[in-house]
Amino acid sequence: MSGEYTRLDKDNAAVLLIDHQAGLLSLVRDFDPDTFKNNVLALADLAKYFNLPTILTTSFENGPNGPLVPELKEAFPEAPYIARPGQINAWDNEEFVAAIKATGKKQLIVAGVVTEVCVAFPALSALAEDFEVFVVTDASGTFNAVTRDAAWDRMSAAGAQLMSWFAVACELHRDWRNDVEGLGALFSNHIPDYRNLIASYTALNSGQ
Repeated sequence: MSGEYTRLDKDNAAVLLIDHQAGLLSLVRDFDPDTFKNNVLALADLAKYFNLPTILTTSFENGPNGPLVPELKEAFPEAPYIARPGQINAWDNEEFVAAIKATGKKQLIVAGVVTEVCVAFPALSALAEDFEVFVVTDASGTFNAVTRDAAWDRMSAAGAQLMSWFAVACELHRDWRNDVEGLGALFSNHIPDYRNLIASYTALNSGQ
């Protein structure tokens, strides 16, 4: 299996947004707060763009972890929303696992807070049950680079693939001829420099 290129497939992928909660976000120090929230919302937008089944979960939200980031709840009003009463590893919650299996998808795109716990534990659990796991590194955050890198090493050693949200979007899209304007708008909304690229493209195609 080593060296094998397993591509994300938009027809076989689901997105797991784990514990992006107001209290837990205050712990994230390996990304600038505004940058991190932008990355999380970019992942949410690409999940909607590609019409990927998306599952939201929180941990002990009535305690210090706090409520889910409101933009995520608004983005996925019909998505399964599992408020775990106490399980630290989301995979220990039967409702969460049942919601994943109900999608029928075998590729799981995972992001959450904090990386070495809320992402790593369910990622490792899913790998143990023969799911393919793709961890969105820049939409997952934690205390510092040391703990983050250790978590990345642990997950990648177990078979998880580490990707940015931008790479996830590009691999799902496969070919710009599928849609330039839609994906270009998504990128422009979340990557300021990309707006210049799209503006240039638009001007070129309008004959200006």
